[in-house]
Amino acid sequence: MRSRHIPVELGPGQYSRWFVVITAVFVTTLIVSNIVAVKIVDVWGLYVPAGTVTVFPLAYIFGDVLTEVYGYRRARLVIWLGFACNLLAVAAFAATQYLPAAPFWDGQAAYERILGYTPRLLAASFLAYLVGEFANAAVLSRLKLMTHGRFLWVRTIGSTLVGQGLDSLVFVTVAFFGTLAGPDLIRTMVTAWLVKSAYEALATPLTYLVVNGLKRVEGVDAYDYGVSLSPFRLD
Repeated sequence: MRSRHIPVELGPGQYSRWFVVITAVFVTTLIVSNIVAVKIVDVWGLYVPAGTVTVFPLAYIFGDVLTEVYGYRRARLVIWLGFACNLLAVAAFAATQYLPAAPFWDGQAAYERILGYTPRLLAASFLAYLVGEFANAAVLSRLKLMTHGRFLWVRTIGSTLVGQGLDSLVFVTVAFFGTLAGPDLIRTMVTAWLVKSAYEALATPLTYLVVNGLKRVEGVDAYDYGVSLSPFRLD
């Protein structure tokens, strides 16, 4: 029987169909979360972007799955892929916004309201995503080595607390500093962090199910011995 402590992963350039599926879901949740985030919802008296309580935390869950099963190098590749796809989507929305509308179409204002992005919010979103996702993947990767592959819940929740914390800190600071009072800025930041982290904690049984199923089907359980955590390497 293969020891669970031996690092096993797909060879260079090899991508299984399940890896492609997980990657597609990750990228989709990321793009959709940015679209639905324009709606602010009331969660037990707390006001947060809709994406915070619908699909955005799923990006972190599937990010955990990628790192846990396939390793940090594959997760790093997917994080950059998600960034590129999100950038493409935003560019398409912006280009469409400035195309001349047909005389009979009366939806321009609604389009700009929902799919228009201010440069400041875009910068906040992109920067928060990169910081949060790479921190999440790096922490989970190192915790897996420290725990010798045990206590998956410690790795997923611990990495999420760090990743989501940095994501909320960067996004709220860049997007709202100077427009929100100090206490409101902190309250918004902490609320987003707690809601998204709670989402991940509640989804732990689902994470276990997906991770264990993938490891069994794929025969893959990567350990990142000697792997650089630099986000700027694509090897």
